[in-house]
Amino acid sequence: MISLQNVTKIYDNGSQALKNVSLDIEKGEFVFVVGSSGSGKSTLIKLLLKEVEPTSGNILINDENIAQISRKEIPYLRRKIGVVFQDFRLLPSKTVYENIAFAMQVVEATPREIRRTVPAVISMVGLSKKAKAYPNQLSGGEQQRVALARAIINKPPVLLADEPTGNLDPETAWEIMSLLKDINMRGTTVVVATHAKEIVDAMQKRVIALKKGVILRDVREGGYNDEI
Repeated sequence: MISLQNVTKIYDNGSQALKNVSLDIEKGEFVFVVGSSGSGKSTLIKLLLKEVEPTSGNILINDENIAQISRKEIPYLRRKIGVVFQDFRLLPSKTVYENIAFAMQVVEATPREIRRTVPAVISMVGLSKKAKAYPNQLSGGEQQRVALARAIINKPPVLLADEPTGNLDPETAWEIMSLLKDINMRGTTVVVATHAKEIVDAMQKRVIALKKGVILRDVREGGYNDEI
């Protein structure tokens, strides 16, 4: 599903974010990528989204080397990847329904498909009563639920989440992680970059720990590890 082969990323300022990283993530896995600030977590997410290019190495998603795709092909790559950020990134002038529907409009879904699909996904994330609300009328947790719904509305095989609970209180963070777990159980491969030690320790999923751009450890069912 996802394969990094000897990937190094050096930014223009000389900062080496990843150093010869190799890893494989199988279809249907739930993976935490953990580490302190500057460990390379966000760079890894950006590489998978092709927001930045590797300095060397190959990145394969569904057996396609994304390092070799052209700029015009990038939007089609991103249609196969759902993504959730710490800061939600909702469209402030659109309602909950419209924010989610917009993701379907981008891929040219028909109005009928949108009318049928959007309410079901809104219900799945527990926001049926907020469908007509605007982002500034929602709590942080509700905004993140909208972001999740938008990310999965087109049924991408991969969902990337970059610090999805970073701006949320502990109770709301657990609600978001429960939703991510449910999405994973439906067959979506989920990769979560996070600092949330308690959540990682409790969920006992695969943990890839980064430190200064190098994989420190990779365990199938592990915790965050205070020593990272």
